[in-house]
Amino acid sequence: MDRNIGLEAVRLTEAAAMASARVMGRGDEKLADQAAVDAMRKAFNDLHIRGTIVIGEGERDEAPMLFIGEKVGRGGAEDPEVDIALDPLEGTTITAIGGPNALSVIAMAEKGNLLNAPDTYMDKIAVGPSAKGAIDLNKGPSQNLRAIADRKGVYVDDLTVIILNRPRHEKLIAEVRGTGARIKLIGDGDVSAAIATCFPETGVDVLMGIGGAPEGVIAAAAVRCMGGDMQGRLAPRNEKEIERAQKMGIKDVKKVFEVEEMAQGHVIFAATGVTSGDFLRGVRFFKGGADTHSVVMRSKSRTIRYIQSRHTFEHKPNFA
Repeated sequence: MDRNIGLEAVRLTEAAAMASARVMGRGDEKLADQAAVDAMRKAFNDLHIRGTIVIGEGERDEAPMLFIGEKVGRGGAEDPEVDIALDPLEGTTITAIGGPNALSVIAMAEKGNLLNAPDTYMDKIAVGPSAKGAIDLNKGPSQNLRAIADRKGVYVDDLTVIILNRPRHEKLIAEVRGTGARIKLIGDGDVSAAIATCFPETGVDVLMGIGGAPEGVIAAAAVRCMGGDMQGRLAPRNEKEIERAQKMGIKDVKKVFEVEEMAQGHVIFAATGVTSGDFLRGVRFFKGGADTHSVVMRSKSRTIRYIQSRHTFEHKPNFA
């Protein structure tokens, strides 16, 4: 897959980020999501790929979608076939209330290399490169934290664990607190949280807990590009979700997926900040334009590029 596709992918996340940032803080999640979806779908028309969306967004809550199976890109005979996992607005609630860490994200891989995960829940654990190989989702939180601390050469008390603040995590939170590790509770956005484990300056060492399975695949693509580690196991809530997973090719719903199984081969990941967060700044509007802050990564070279862009709407009317 051409490395230039990564830079083109940033155009998609920039478009979605600017569109959703326009309605930040209005308290309307669906409006923000719709703006991001519409902008990203329009931006796809100029991309030289034959793309298939294997991880879409919004299906569970009937929000606007770029749906699973949708064909995107210009689709020329000479264009490469790629599978796409995306979330035009990762953090709809965050954007609606003007909170931190909302992103527009996309991952691309050669055809067949992204896990076709159903829109259900997934139990996840993610760490940065310094703790690679220390995690095991079949073990409890206490065991994992001890192993992570040993691998990093620190005390468990030195670790910070990021967890979605949900009632389902009461037991997890209690056990983590019992180890002496610190906890950062977040209201939304566990893709951003998984990525944060790979940047020492964020102060986050490990992501634990249950979140969306589609978001898990997107996060795995980013973590792979940075040399981190992640595992995920589906956590379906009923028989219908189990049947759906099996129809999508996941025969064993109890299987623990390694990061390389969720995002295989040559993977490209791009993200643009919608609201400012741990590692990306949000969109800033000024008269006649906007500034965006993005990152693009490649698993093949593990290159991480930050891109600060200035958009002038007079010359980019589609972004206004």
